[in-house]
Amino acid sequence: MERLELDGLLDTAMRLFAELGYDGTSLQLVADAAGVGLADVREAVGDGKAELYRAVMRHADEAERRALAPALDSLTPDLDAYFRVIDAYLDFYVERTDILALWMHRWMGDAADVPGLEAQYSASPTRDFLDRVQPLIPPDVEPEHLAWTTVWCVFGFLSGGIVYSDGRPMPEQLRGQGLGPRDPEAVERFRAYLHVLMRRLLAPPPA
Repeated sequence: MERLELDGLLDTAMRLFAELGYDGTSLQLVADAAGVGLADVREAVGDGKAELYRAVMRHADEAERRALAPALDSLTPDLDAYFRVIDAYLDFYVERTDILALWMHRWMGDAADVPGLEAQYSASPTRDFLDRVQPLIPPDVEPEHLAWTTVWCVFGFLSGGIVYSDGRPMPEQLRGQGLGPRDPEAVERFRAYLHVLMRRLLAPPPA
């Protein structure tokens, strides 16, 4: 299978895994949706659904790395550079709600028989990121929790939305899995909040 065809197959499988979960998606369903034979899927990625799922998660990780590469490549130990990484991360998941949904399914126990992907795709980039911003991190802030605070906040906001106290119907516009239009104003308000949160976390502790 040519690279372009393989990318199309993986994009189709990603959409189905994001919408239906690993447990609700069969190889035959992926083949039918991609317009190829089951034998073609197996020839491209392996015999089982687990192999296809691993290929999809690798495909998703490559997309995230490409999106974050400019900000990470220019990362220096200062707040502006740190914020550029946060912004790139938020912007990626605002657009790629399919990949957001993949990870949300895993957090809820989907694909439990395909273990180890979190460590495979998170541990090394997180360690590299923390090594480079270590001079910014106050001694009373746990570095791993600092890095994951961004992940938890972005995923929570984009998947659950927010109910403002004035009753505006925002949650329907801020659901994950690409189910509704994004609200640019709400995203920018969240971005500003995330910057404030990180600035406070990175502030030196009081003497």
